[in-house]
Amino acid sequence: MKKNNFIYLLIFALVVITISEMIGFQSISVGGLSIGLLPLVFAIIITMLLGLSFLRKGFWKKVYSKENIDFAGKYLIFIMLPLMARYGADVAPKIKEILQISGIFLVQELGNLGTVIFGLPIAILLGLRREAIGATLGIGREGELAYISEKYTLDSKEGRGVLSLYIIGTLFGTIFFSVFAPILLSLGFRVEALAMASGVGSGSMMSASSASLVAQVPEMESTILSYAATSQLLTSFLGTFTMVFLAAPLQQFLYRIFTRGDKHANRAA
Repeated sequence: MKKNNFIYLLIFALVVITISEMIGFQSISVGGLSIGLLPLVFAIIITMLLGLSFLRKGFWKKVYSKENIDFAGKYLIFIMLPLMARYGADVAPKIKEILQISGIFLVQELGNLGTVIFGLPIAILLGLRREAIGATLGIGREGELAYISEKYTLDSKEGRGVLSLYIIGTLFGTIFFSVFAPILLSLGFRVEALAMASGVGSGSMMSASSASLVAQVPEMESTILSYAATSQLLTSFLGTFTMVFLAAPLQQFLYRIFTRGDKHANRAA
């Protein structure tokens, strides 16, 4: 990595963070709903807009150099570790309450099958074939990326499917979760249920969702953060076993049913 380009990246990140924090939390009213936008959302939007290909000239070309982009993607998980450690600490004060409803957290893990049951048929209807295997195994984060990479390689059609979902999730997942959680809260969903649903296996998505809920219900901050963190930890651990032993076999079974008669799909399978 070129040292100058890396310094530009650090300066750029500091400027974006400063601007986003100055904007602060903003609430937008849409009809009877109140949607909260966190500084994190503004930071993502700013970096997405400035990263458009036609703007990558001169100074921006150095900021968005291939080396910097590769570095950011490779070390994102390490950058998120302090945040995850903080959320892990949030579990302790509520551990007794969490253990009382531990069964609900475990049942929630079956929700990992939703991308297969609902996503796979839609993907096939849209014209995807083997790409649907990678795109609907989960939410396309590191666990699914590793599984598809090991079983099919990322150069395969399945690999292209999971990579596409990974990129889309990286670009829009955090924004979607930070907006969708308060919308559901306004529609009458319990904040505890939404906090549990925040732990989908992505640290950034979980942080955006839980922070949006805290902004809406600040008096329940400790409950929201502890439920979200517990769900996230369980998803990261149990979700892998759910994916390998339940989601993947179910996906292959449904794929063969939905593509029956499709000679091209069956040859590829």
